[in-house]
Amino acid sequence: MYKFIANVVKVILKLTGSKARVYEEHNLPKEGGFIIACTHTGYVDILNLGVSMAPREIHFMAKKQLFDIKGLGWLIERLNAFPVDRDNPGPSVIKIPSQLLKEGKIVGIFPSGTRNAEGSDLKQGAITIAQLSKAQIVPAAYIGARNAADVFKRGKGYLIYGEPFYVTGKGKEGREEFTHRLEHELVALTKELEKRVAAEKR
Repeated sequence: MYKFIANVVKVILKLTGSKARVYEEHNLPKEGGFIIACTHTGYVDILNLGVSMAPREIHFMAKKQLFDIKGLGWLIERLNAFPVDRDNPGPSVIKIPSQLLKEGKIVGIFPSGTRNAEGSDLKQGAITIAQLSKAQIVPAAYIGARNAADVFKRGKGYLIYGEPFYVTGKGKEGREEFTHRLEHELVALTKELEKRVAAEKR
């Protein structure tokens, strides 16, 4: 189901001109499990991220409320999403992604592009998972089309991958240090992407 939907989405994004132009794709590990932490402004960034990494599949971390929405819950389950209760996080927040990484799969986490509380929690969550699983984390930034309206207006998308890194810090201090690093990387990647897009439009 994932591959079929990914191919359908790819065709739609291509036809509407919203398929993301991808920069620094060489930073993606060629094999093994890793975490992708990408800025998040709408659902089109998730679609473009999935398309850009095909044929490899991403297992998306998604808030559990989305699984309660009729139709949407059925769909995102088939797109490898797994539910997380952000209000009452339990062991599954770590256990499920750690198992996926152990199996050599890719886990996608989408903290927002801003420094709000939810975005900071998700960045720290990504770092905690990377620390405990000893998996690489790849920062990424996206700007461009956000929703269906943007897509049908032929809004373009742009995606950039940063250099992967391991969380080498220990304990709480290590998590805080690398959470700040991830925040810095996401801001820097967004600025770099904005510069490249502006240069392309000249």
